[in-house]
Amino acid sequence: MSECKYESAVTKVAASAGQIYSVFSNLKNLERVKDLIPKDKVQELEIEAESVRMKVDGLGQKITILIVDKTENEVIKYGAEGIPMEMNFWIQMKEVAPMDTRIKLTLKADIPMMFKMMLDKKIQQGIDQAAAMIAQFPYGAWG
Repeated sequence: MSECKYESAVTKVAASAGQIYSVFSNLKNLERVKDLIPKDKVQELEIEAESVRMKVDGLGQKITILIVDKTENEVIKYGAEGIPMEMNFWIQMKEVAPMDTRIKLTLKADIPMMFKMMLDKKIQQGIDQAAAMIAQFPYGAWG
């Protein structure tokens, strides 16, 4: 296993750190977008405030994404259970002006060396896409 760390570019979000924190620190907010999750890829979705359980196509078992740590308006750290590697993911927020917050996403995972070369570019693209999607959320409407 090789511990790998992936970071998104620092991304500007037109929302306060409090609005972003409010959305992502309560996983129940996923109820609002669960219809966007492809049903052929994710089944048996169970959403709670601090965790999400689901069966993901290709894994054959339920996995759990859970909030493992959070500091209000600064960082939310997530972990995963039921996957064959150690993994943490976090969102860092820094409000630089009213309605102007910079975020950075970080993923740290123990990836077997034989998979690392195959997955490196895809994971980096995924984390950058996730940061861009987070920047586009309708935070004002979710208040």
